[in-house]
Amino acid sequence: MLNQKTIEIIKSTVPVLEKYGEAITTQFYKSMFSAHPELLNIFNHANQKQGRQQKALAGTVYAAAQYIDNLSAILPVVKQIAHKHRSLGIKPEHYPIVGEHLLKAIKEVLGDAATDEIIDAWAQAYGVIADAFIGIEAEMYDEAANQRGGWDGFRHFTIDRKVVESEVITSFYLKPEDQKEIADFKPGQYISVKVNIPGDANTHIRQYSLSDSPGKDYYRISIKREAGMSTPDGMVSNYLHGSLQEGDVLEISAPAGDFILDTEKETPVVLLSGGVGLTPMVSMLKTIAEMQPNRKVTFVHAAANGRVHALKDEVSSVMNENVQAFVFYDSPTEEDLAQQAFDVEGYVTREWLERNVDTAQSDFYFCGPVPFMKSINRSLKEMGVADEHIHFEFFGPKGNLEE
Repeated sequence: MLNQKTIEIIKSTVPVLEKYGEAITTQFYKSMFSAHPELLNIFNHANQKQGRQQKALAGTVYAAAQYIDNLSAILPVVKQIAHKHRSLGIKPEHYPIVGEHLLKAIKEVLGDAATDEIIDAWAQAYGVIADAFIGIEAEMYDEAANQRGGWDGFRHFTIDRKVVESEVITSFYLKPEDQKEIADFKPGQYISVKVNIPGDANTHIRQYSLSDSPGKDYYRISIKREAGMSTPDGMVSNYLHGSLQEGDVLEISAPAGDFILDTEKETPVVLLSGGVGLTPMVSMLKTIAEMQPNRKVTFVHAAANGRVHALKDEVSSVMNENVQAFVFYDSPTEEDLAQQAFDVEGYVTREWLERNVDTAQSDFYFCGPVPFMKSINRSLKEMGVADEHIHFEFFGPKGNLEE
């Protein structure tokens, strides 16, 4: 436990962290990877290059400082990060390394303003925060390994089928190489995929949402091929799309994630997706159709056009009197127009939502590009939807939809 003086010192640094947080975390990653290049085998290079990881970590450190005397207030965020850590293979021995370089970065960025008293207070605070993460992650590791069909770390899976879903999205059906049982998952969760790309010194780990309903003898992920091999995201997705074939083997971690459909409830559900953000939504939709056929669902998907719209037939196959689906294209092709392949031209707006969905009782789940999610979140808030009925998933480090 931290004493009152230490808590006061940490809280006094909140304005400084708000101003210099990203500078500190940028320096932190630079220092840590220089001293421990082996950690590049765990961390997402794309998130590093695009600044997303630095921004996310700065937000976490800032929140920890704000609530250092009441860490339970940020427990949902801690658990969300812990899910990702377990999926990636972050272990207790990594925390002292992180602590050392975080304190070093605070000192380097703040200079003389980072007094010995402040550094000592942050060292104590980091110990408390690290213990919280390690404790929660230990439970998650235990659950992942000891559940029925579960395992520890990464397990070899064979690409049983590879199905092109659109011009940019391909589904991979993955079965365990050992042909043993696989762990169940909750709709909305993801798995981590570890790849070794020929010619690259480091392994790459990416997390992909499971796009089918649970209870199968396979996992399915539907991956968007990012443009260009020159970017880290493009490097991995193009390798998966272009170089790996049926029969090849991937290393997979057990399912993780806290963005999950609440199947205990019977209230109406609105599933909103943009682009490849439809992958967890299709998992949720199919689960409801199989497990809760009387539950009302509104499925809304936004895409550029029919060429990039994936899993359309699969969504159509589960339609019944309790399920309605709407498709938005913002750049429909002539073929889309001729075939009337979509319902609305343009973007999902607050006005459309107000006219077409039940905002009083529904739970809203959404995923997609950040601009799409910010627009949906803003619309729902303006419509008076309570926070407890709004659920969303970021692809990558957690961001802020309020910005």
